[in-house]
Amino acid sequence: MVSQTPNLVKPENMQSKTKIHIDPLPYLDRFDGIPDSLVLLIFNKLADVRSLGRCAVVSKRFNSLVPLVHDVFVKIDRVVTVDGDMDGEDDPLSMSSTKPRNLFSHLIKLVLFTLLKPFNQLRNTTNGPNKPMLPQLSHHSPAQVLKNFTNVRDLRIELPAGDVGTEDGVILKWKAEFGSTLQNCVILGGTRMDRKLVSDVEQPMEDNGSIPEPFYTNGGLKLRVVWTISSLIAASTRHYLLRQIIKDHPTLRNLVLTDADGQGTLCMGCEQLKEFREKPLTASASSNRTQVPASNMKLRYAPYLDLAEGVSLQGATLVSIKPSVEGAGPGGSTSGNSSHSRKEVEAFVYGAFDGPSKAAVKALVKQRTYLLEMNGF
Repeated sequence: MVSQTPNLVKPENMQSKTKIHIDPLPYLDRFDGIPDSLVLLIFNKLADVRSLGRCAVVSKRFNSLVPLVHDVFVKIDRVVTVDGDMDGEDDPLSMSSTKPRNLFSHLIKLVLFTLLKPFNQLRNTTNGPNKPMLPQLSHHSPAQVLKNFTNVRDLRIELPAGDVGTEDGVILKWKAEFGSTLQNCVILGGTRMDRKLVSDVEQPMEDNGSIPEPFYTNGGLKLRVVWTISSLIAASTRHYLLRQIIKDHPTLRNLVLTDADGQGTLCMGCEQLKEFREKPLTASASSNRTQVPASNMKLRYAPYLDLAEGVSLQGATLVSIKPSVEGAGPGGSTSGNSSHSRKEVEAFVYGAFDGPSKAAVKALVKQRTYLLEMNGF
């Protein structure tokens, strides 16, 4: 008798299972792989100091890179007087003020309230573990905000509003170039800018080679003089306020101070900044501003201009200003370099504004030129 044992067949799918445990890869921050030079390129494109402040609190690496940014834009939120904050109707620089906003009638101090809140908590390891990158102040002046930026080359500062108060409908724009003192200034004004209308247009005046007679009788010349003096005082006040910033940043090669209204622009290039550092400015005895030197002015006027895109400008006036020098001719330049200087002034005038204002300048330079002289003040 043969004993039979059961034939046990092992299913093919029944195999021993072994669990394989794979250690997770360590987390890699891909941004850490970007070189510092590329991060700085991004920060330079960003430029806005408020945004840079937020970036600086992200990491220690960003904290160390932000002060190396070349291009910086500072937008000022508020302007107050030296005596303290002013609000509402008592503030001549407030948008809601009933008084004219005029910068030069008060001694002002630029301050920032909410500009750099992120910077307030930012720690600068080079100054100690508990020392903030920016001082703990309720108000920050532009010089204080920029104090820890060590390599600024191109700086743009924007004020909250224009400096010269004007009546409704009046157009006033200016651009000034300064070294240690005024070098060039161009002012564009108009009594009204709107869509082309045939009514209420100032009638063309007879061109007899002198300033039109209605300028004397209806206050037109006086109004243009007020525009000119006010713009020059505003420009010289802005220039005076830049002293500390220029002193603290020897790497600066381009500086622009403008306003949110687009009324006035002060600019200083590399040569102007070099002159400012080498030759001390002359302050006005009456207020905190740079003294405006004696100058020659060229005034051009057109009662009505048709501009592009259906825009018209009434009472259009263009004033170009150049400091006079001893022995200068009518253009404000000596005979030896008159041609070169004239080309520089023309280039500055033509490039001062954009859009309809640029078209107005091109039209006005074709008008008759009236030469005036102005004493320093």
